[in-house]
Amino acid sequence: MRSKNTVGRGSGSNISNPFDKDAYEEDDSFLEHLYQSGEPLEKLKTSFIKLKAKSIVNAVKSPDIDHQWSLNPYQGCEHGCSYCYARESHNYWGYSAGLDFEGKILVKENAAHLLRSKLQSKSWRGEPIFLSGNTDCYQPAEKDFKITRDLLKVFLEYKNPVGILTKNALIQRDIDLLKRLNEDRLVKVAFSINTLDEKLRSKLEPRTATIKKRFESMELLAANDIPVGIMIAPIIPGLNSHEVLDLAQRAAEMGASELGYTIVRLNGPLVPLFSQWLQEHFPDRKEKVLSLIAQCHGGNLEDFEAGRRMRGEGPLAEQIRATINLAKRKYFAEKPVFTFNQDDFIHLPKGQFSLDF
Repeated sequence: MRSKNTVGRGSGSNISNPFDKDAYEEDDSFLEHLYQSGEPLEKLKTSFIKLKAKSIVNAVKSPDIDHQWSLNPYQGCEHGCSYCYARESHNYWGYSAGLDFEGKILVKENAAHLLRSKLQSKSWRGEPIFLSGNTDCYQPAEKDFKITRDLLKVFLEYKNPVGILTKNALIQRDIDLLKRLNEDRLVKVAFSINTLDEKLRSKLEPRTATIKKRFESMELLAANDIPVGIMIAPIIPGLNSHEVLDLAQRAAEMGASELGYTIVRLNGPLVPLFSQWLQEHFPDRKEKVLSLIAQCHGGNLEDFEAGRRMRGEGPLAEQIRATINLAKRKYFAEKPVFTFNQDDFIHLPKGQFSLDF
C-alpha cells in the first residue's frame, strides 16, 4: 500500500538497484520520513542534481529506432509515467528506478556547450538529432533550467535538424525558436498521447500535461505550419488499446500529419513496478492486463528481441497493428510527408559563432 504522501507519483516506492551493493527497498515508514507524511502534493519535493556531462549526443544503435542520434538534457523524469522504459537507466547513476527516477533529476547544465562542440567536429554532417530519446526534454525542470531552449538556439545557429518528442505543453514557450527552425525545415515535433481519458492519464502519467493541453499545443504548432505528429505510446492491452482510432482522429483534426505507436514492454524493474501500479489502481484488471502484455511478447513481460520488443507479435499485436494501419489510411493518407533539410547545415570551426546570436 502506497503512502498517502506519494500521491502524484507514478511509483509508490523505490525498488532495489541491482548495480548498488547497498541497495534496499523503502517501506512506508521510510517514505513518511523522506516525504514528510501528510504533506500536500505541492510539497512533495523533487531534488535537482546539476552535473557536467562528458558527452551529450548519443548514437542510437537500436534497429527498432529510425533515427541515428539522440540527446537527453535530463536524466530521470518528474512526469512519473508508471510504464516508462527509461526508469531502468536510472540504476546506472546509482539510483532506484522507482521514486528516485521521478524525484531525483540529473540536470546536464553543460548540454548546449557539448552540443555546440559536437556540431563543430570535422566529422559531423548535419544529421537530425532527436530530443527525448530517453526522458522528456520539456519535463517540469525545463521551466527553470531552460536547457532545451538553449539547445534549440544551438540547432538554429548551425541550422542542424532536430526532432522533439514530448508530453508537456511547456513546448509552447519556445514557439518563437520552433518557427525560425521551421523556416528551413529543421524541426518536427511529436506529442506522446496514449489516452483520451483524463482520469486514466492522471494515474498513468501523473505529472504530464493534461490531454487537453497536449492537443492544444499540437494545434498551436500546426497552426504555425510546424510539422507535428502523434505517438500513441505505449499501447497497453486491456487499458488503452481500444482508444487508437479515437486518438488518431483527434490528432488529425488538431493538425497532426504523422502517426506512430509502440506496445508496452516491461523490462527489468518495470515488471514489479508496473505490477504494483496495476494492483493499486486496477486490481480487478491486473492479471488480465499482464497476461495480454505477455501475449504480445512471446509469453513474457520482458522482451529484448529486436523487431518484436517495440511492436509485439502474435494475434493481439497484429490486431493493434491493423488498427494503426486503418487509422493511417483513414486519417493520415492525405497528409504531407515531412523530410528534414540537411543541406543548409553550417559547419563553423571551433571557437567561431554565428552572428545570429
